This record gives sequence, structure tokens and C-alpha cells, in this order.
Amino acid sequence: MNFLPKNLRAFSAVVAVGIATTLLTGCASTVSLEAAPDANNPKCAEVSVRLPHQIEALERRQTDAQATGAWGNPAAVISRCGLPQVLISTLPCVTAGGVDWLVDDSAKPSYRFISFARNPATEVIVDSKVASGATALDAIGPAVARIAATKVCLAKTN
Repeated sequence: MNFLPKNLRAFSAVVAVGIATTLLTGCASTVSLEAAPDANNPKCAEVSVRLPHQIEALERRQTDAQATGAWGNPAAVISRCGLPQVLISTLPCVTAGGVDWLVDDSAKPSYRFISFARNPATEVIVDSKVASGATALDAIGPAVARIAATKVCLAKTN
């Protein structure tokens, strides 16, 4: 299944909601996010409890959706576990934090990364004006690696 075309609209909606939520909540302690379709998967619980407390200088914040994480005020890094597994994609792939990630730069300067060949998949959205994507993935990757990969990404970029 090719992830990008079918879910590009959903990704754009998540980014728009995340940005709007971030702007509206400002100093609020809880970040409002939408849970992924399979967020109640026990594997997502394994990921959630291992998410880092800090990424760069960004502190982790409370979220109101299962299997999600947010860092910074306003949130500059967002993670969601419970997306469909991606096994085939035309997106470039990088490895960070022990995980192969597909890179979607269609909403620059926000970058979307989705774990490759892990069921369920985890996405990480990073505002590159505030945080480094590589640093965010290195920090979140060990938690996501709790979900075993079924294959490796062959189209890696450096």
C-alpha cells in the first residue's frame, strides 16, 4: 500500500489541527490532538510509556489523546502511535534512533516522519524552525523500536 496519496489529506488535516491547537492553547498545559485509528493497540502503550521527557530544550507536555506525545510550548514536536503499517512507499527513508522513518516534507518547514514496517506505525511531526528532526527521531526512536519491524527500508537517503 502506498501511504502518501491516500493519507496526504489526513496528514494535512492533522498538521493544520496541530498548528491551530498550538496557536490557540499558547500557555495551556494540555495539547489537544487526535488519536490515531489504532491508538488503543497495546503496542502503542509500550511506546507511550517510553517517550522521552525532553527533546532538545523542549519539555514534554500533557496531551488529551491516547498514544500521543507533544514537546515544547507551543508544541514543536508531536507523535502519534496507531497508524496503519507502511510497507511500500515512494517517500525517502532515513534511519534514526534505531528506526527506519519515511520522510514527508510536503508541509515544510513542518516535516512528517512515519515509522516504516512497524505495526502499528508511529508518526512524528516536527516544526524544523524550532527543533531538529534528526534529534527528535533519535529521542523518540528507542520507544518506537519496541514495535518490531517486519522489514528494512531499502530507499534510504543520507
